Amino acid sequence: MVEQGAPNRCLYIIGAQSTGKTTLANAFEDFYRDKSVRSEAATPTAPTVIREVARKVFKEKGYVREDITASPARALEIQKNILAAQLKSENSAINHAPPSGWYISDRSGLDPIVYAHLFVSEEAATEMLNTEGWRELRKYMKAGVVLLCEAGCRWLVDDGMRMMPEGREQWMKIDGAFRELLDREGISYSVVSKDMESIAERVEFVQEQLKRKN
Repeated sequence: MVEQGAPNRCLYIIGAQSTGKTTLANAFEDFYRDKSVRSEAATPTAPTVIREVARKVFKEKGYVREDITASPARALEIQKNILAAQLKSENSAINHAPPSGWYISDRSGLDPIVYAHLFVSEEAATEMLNTEGWRELRKYMKAGVVLLCEAGCRWLVDDGMRMMPEGREQWMKIDGAFRELLDREGISYSVVSKDMESIAERVEFVQEQLKRKN
């Protein structure tokens, strides 16, 4: 049970695979390492960064990528474990941060629900949406800034770990599922356009969204 609500301006960078989420989160972290820019930043304190939660779950549990498609039961188990790990990571960031602290996450509690919806069943996704863990994570997302990195960019790369779309059609289907569930759950979000390829431009866009939240 968390002791306090999520700090304002917490940032979620989400979307389908290989849309530049982790790259953007890392670039934004580097931006805050430069103390000279903090006076002009949306918030003067550097954020905690929550990254690669799913990758850590795969490593700790001994999962392989093929488990996602080999068995619906196995796939659902994976997504439930990722949801639990995301909640644990966010609660840890909240409870150990100073009162003015905040965090960036390169995924959200919605991600495993999207993949459960697409690779298990709609019923499985509904089951996850009805959990206390998701309700807590949804509250955090509604209090923060959610950015959806649009699929269709030119850097789709297979790293051997993530579940990769079989082609552009499936890639866009994942993108659409994120939008559908964000809308269904009443979570406001802004889209990082696939045509915005400059990292500096993307960092500036993030800053603009955070300032609007103030």
